Amino acid sequence: MKIDSKAIKQLAKLLDETGLNEIEVAEGEQMIRVNKGAMIAGATVAAAAPSMPSDPTVPQAANTSAPDTVTGDHPGAVTSPMVGTAYASPEPSAPNFAPKGSQVSEGDTLLIIEAMKVMNPIKAHKSGTVTQVLFENGQPIEFGDVLMVIE
Repeated sequence: MKIDSKAIKQLAKLLDETGLNEIEVAEGEQMIRVNKGAMIAGATVAAAAPSMPSDPTVPQAANTSAPDTVTGDHPGAVTSPMVGTAYASPEPSAPNFAPKGSQVSEGDTLLIIEAMKVMNPIKAHKSGTVTQVLFENGQPIEFGDVLMVIE
């Protein structure tokens, strides 16, 4: 397998910029996983683990943000358009934008995702009732994670 050191460096830089500990990218059957690793004499070690996605010896990250019954193709699913940190309210002492059971209208702000020090409001794609909130306030999230369900 050819190691793409430029891609690894870009992924390591993205880890620093987003505050994540690990990132994984797959193309076909090739995969690169970069994680921050352990601290050694005050220096962070970045490790790359290229492998096949079906390799049973490589622990796979579990998507704990959504139950198996809710997928991104669910008509009411609100999915993350980016990697970042999800916040349910505009500031710690403020009420949540859209708690479970609340009525929302299309275009209402549901949550904020902080990515690279920019606060990105996530809007409702339809009107309805928030039936599920599938993230914790301040939780790191990945692109495509199901964050809420609007019925």
